[in-house]
Amino acid sequence: MASRYFSLNEYLNKQFGSKVYKLSLDIGCTCPNRDGTLDTRGCIFCRDGSSHFAEAGTDISIQIEAAKERVKNKIKTEKFIAYFQSYTNTYGDIKCLEKAFTTAICRDDIVALSIATRPDCISKNVLDLLEKLNKIKPVWIELGLQTSNEKSAEYIRRCYPNSAYEKAVKSLKSIGITVITHIIIGLPNETKEDVLNTVDFAVKNKTDGIKLQLLHILKGTDLYEDYKKGLVQALTMDEYMDILFDCIERIPENIVIHRITGDAPKKYLVEPLWSADKKNVLNTINSELEKRDIIQGKCIL
Repeated sequence: MASRYFSLNEYLNKQFGSKVYKLSLDIGCTCPNRDGTLDTRGCIFCRDGSSHFAEAGTDISIQIEAAKERVKNKIKTEKFIAYFQSYTNTYGDIKCLEKAFTTAICRDDIVALSIATRPDCISKNVLDLLEKLNKIKPVWIELGLQTSNEKSAEYIRRCYPNSAYEKAVKSLKSIGITVITHIIIGLPNETKEDVLNTVDFAVKNKTDGIKLQLLHILKGTDLYEDYKKGLVQALTMDEYMDILFDCIERIPENIVIHRITGDAPKKYLVEPLWSADKKNVLNTINSELEKRDIIQGKCIL
């Protein structure tokens, strides 16, 4: 299926010559949407900053070893990406960030860093640090754009304008950092055209990779409260695939598609329940890609 779209696995094999696995890490960062700088409630869909495995406050090397232990029976590789996933990982004391990132990147088993953050949390100090780290090993920055529709962004409490994303991507690309953009499919009141416009916006700004994420409704979030009021409706699998396939055809073939669905902790997942069986979802999507002759970049604008 690698020929249908430029997948992360295909990219990693080309880049590093073998299978590479991402290890989720947590350095205890918070978020300006949670600490009162912009808001205290977080994004409407966010329960715990996206990480469900790492233990905040634990030494990074210990976290890496624990993460490797969890996957040792499933993954046969000695190459890993240190994935700083929880909350906003460029939002904090710069010395603490440098210590954590340097500890990870200097390990022989780590081939790259992937750092999840917000576009409005890329300061000059952060850029200087990322540039230094990128000279040691590749550094990726994962930006949570989610949508380019400003009304949708306001509803989900993203709390930054599209211009912040544009500025961040330009700054990161200027120092050679790989940029990955997160996009959510299924946000309330968004049409397929809204999602495609977001894809076009990321492509126009020269993102290197895109993560396409199905919207999950999780217990304990404000999105769940709106769902209970009947204000939010989850996508069916057919609806999701219809939008997803148009996105894939829209994305130029040089851009890595890092994700085509996503995971959610089953104990919190309310909707869509069909997404809980990830293996079946991926098999169905790939089967339909083949059947419908969906090819990345076929619909270049």
